[in-house]
Amino acid sequence: MTMSHILKKRVLVITMHDDPGVDTRAALLTQISDLVHGHKPTSVVIILAQPSPTQAALSVVLRAHHLCSRLDLVLSVASHSAPVRRLLAAGADTGGIRLVIHARADTAIATATALTTAA
Repeated sequence: MTMSHILKKRVLVITMHDDPGVDTRAALLTQISDLVHGHKPTSVVIILAQPSPTQAALSVVLRAHHLCSRLDLVLSVASHSAPVRRLLAAGADTGGIRLVIHARADTAIATATALTTAA
């Protein structure tokens, strides 16, 4: 699983380049948790860069949403795939902070940055 991250104006941007697979999704979620706790961002964006994210990738995003919601952080996710966006919307936890879903990574980052600046 290839993942990269960058901190832009207190927005943690995580890009999942490959599908994590069932065997490595727990390790990936631990990495995301460590990044969130280490950088203490005001918002998090996850970009699903792989062509067809699988259930394992969606599971990581939904679990990261739960983590961010517990920490009062907005999590945005970007995927070019409309079916993936619908699955994420259907599976998102509605008990905390809403999962923000975008079709484009640049829109997700710009929105998260604007929310951070406004706060």
